[in-house]
Amino acid sequence: MNEDKEMVYLYGFSLRQRDKSESLLKIFNEHIKRKTKINLILLHDGVIGVSQKSKTPPVLEELFQTPITIYALISDILARGMDLKDLRNNIKAIDYEDLVDILVNNQKLVSWL
Repeated sequence: MNEDKEMVYLYGFSLRQRDKSESLLKIFNEHIKRKTKINLILLHDGVIGVSQKSKTPPVLEELFQTPITIYALISDILARGMDLKDLRNNIKAIDYEDLVDILVNNQKLVSWL
């Protein structure tokens, strides 16, 4: 793994907070220009907005269209009353073991909690 070319972002704020999601999108677009692989892990309130049943603001729609890998923690999805079968197609539901594996295998980590 080239540590400069892959990063993991832990994100715990609701993606519906426009100012934070716009900032996140700008950062990701810069990484994408540099050909950095981005793994976004949504936890806590970060999972809000990942359901196909929820209305998606434009900035969130743009974020979901970027070439990043997006994960969401199953326990946080269920704690917020969402059904796993309703997740958007580009969201991968993970458990704590998967989270640990991702974190162990990536040296660069950015936490927005």
